[in-house]
Amino acid sequence: MSQRPFQQVDVFTQTAGYGNPLAVVLDASGLDDEAMQRFARWTNLSETTFLLPPTEAGRAQGADYQVRIFTPGGELPFAGHPTLGSCHAWLRAGGQPRSAAHVVQECRVGLVRIRREGSGAEQRLAFAAPTLRRSDPSPTVLSQVAKALGLKPQQVLAAQVLDNGPVWMGLLLDHPQTVLGLQPDHLELKALGQKVGVVAIDHPEVRTGLIARSNREARAFGATPRSSPAPAGDATAPTLEVRAFAAPIGILEDPVTGSLNASLAQWLIADGHAPRHYVAAQGTCLDRAGRVHIDCDDQQQVWVGGASVSCIEGTVDL
Repeated sequence: MSQRPFQQVDVFTQTAGYGNPLAVVLDASGLDDEAMQRFARWTNLSETTFLLPPTEAGRAQGADYQVRIFTPGGELPFAGHPTLGSCHAWLRAGGQPRSAAHVVQECRVGLVRIRREGSGAEQRLAFAAPTLRRSDPSPTVLSQVAKALGLKPQQVLAAQVLDNGPVWMGLLLDHPQTVLGLQPDHLELKALGQKVGVVAIDHPEVRTGLIARSNREARAFGATPRSSPAPAGDATAPTLEVRAFAAPIGILEDPVTGSLNASLAQWLIADGHAPRHYVAAQGTCLDRAGRVHIDCDDQQQVWVGGASVSCIEGTVDL
């Protein structure tokens, strides 16, 4: 075992405690897969990342560093909030990108470009969404998933199977209140083997008064859920409300999910459901206030951005 530099980062927020936490081991040289997996189980966060020098092939293509991404249950080929949080931690620790235009991250799906947006307290990082593969879901599976979520058929406006490394069933619902009012049967979703992302367009006339009635945890601890809460320093009004249910990998609800938001954006923009630039809120029902900034450029590349803040810095014995 040796001491390794470590950060814990909150992603998709400018205010610690409102986003999605990530553990980052900044030098994972010499660690084997078992050691990485054991530490990821110990942190018990949705993801823990381990930074390494790029492979020879990655370096030849411009990679600045390599990242391995682990959940408590296994390794992921790509994930959004670990991409932004790892890049934030790497830069904060003194990492110097080879290109002035982008940081280039190597992960199991290949190379991911990350750009810096804004400046000062408003600075965000944004990753280029990986290629999306999507298809129509099986009507039978869609019906089973809708039933597990407690949805009526008319509340589901569109559905797609979305794959950009992680695979999600994406559901476009009729109203943000529908999204925030869901009380899923997580055991049934786990039995079906389905990770599900739900989204609805927020309309100004109903933005005030949205109530996250499904928040069992908030009720248990006496907290009052808020409608797309906006912490200090982030007053951007969201236009989409998102939730992510991932019982098959041991996460009943993920606070803020970059990979899901990337694939949702690529689908919804391409099919005319959403504008080319918007802000999505996620985590409302967990008393979080994640803000995901979506930008589709003139080359039709979707960029997924958000702020990050380091909460813990030090070393870890691994």
